[in-house]
Amino acid sequence: MKTLQDLFLNELADIYDAERRIAKALPKMAKAATSTPLKKAFELHLKQTVEHAKKVEEVFACFDRKAKAKTCEATVGLLKEGDEMATSFLGSPAINAALIATAQKVEHYEMATYGCLHEWATLLGNKKAATLLQEILDEEGSTNKALTILARASSNEDALEETTEKTLTAAKS
Repeated sequence: MKTLQDLFLNELADIYDAERRIAKALPKMAKAATSTPLKKAFELHLKQTVEHAKKVEEVFACFDRKAKAKTCEATVGLLKEGDEMATSFLGSPAINAALIATAQKVEHYEMATYGCLHEWATLLGNKKAATLLQEILDEEGSTNKALTILARASSNEDALEETTEKTLTAAKS
């Protein structure tokens, strides 16, 4: 019979893989970004992501387990979709909005996972693990908010201006 701890460790292995995949994807996203603040945000998030992976290793240790990764199919899919979107919008004013959308999809997946893991660690009575997971969850939420601010500050407007220009050009034809 599978237990809550089995579920917890399974999902922990999943998010460990996700963090490692995200760490590999962020430099490509930073390179594709045309906005300096967005590049910097991706570079900062890369540092955080590396730290998150280390904290996940600590959480495994809280349960006397060695860190192991299980392929995170959700992250694989989200990053694949993001690569396709970035390729499709390369050279477009909408590229930064597309990159932010991809990053936020990933952030929301991480927040959902870390939220569950935090609750389960608490139920399992492991306060240290719960604290580490809450720290990561808080940082993921802050990153998501920062991405929203960047999107609203310029990226979405830049993408809209291109749409507006095309609409006006088409209307004049």
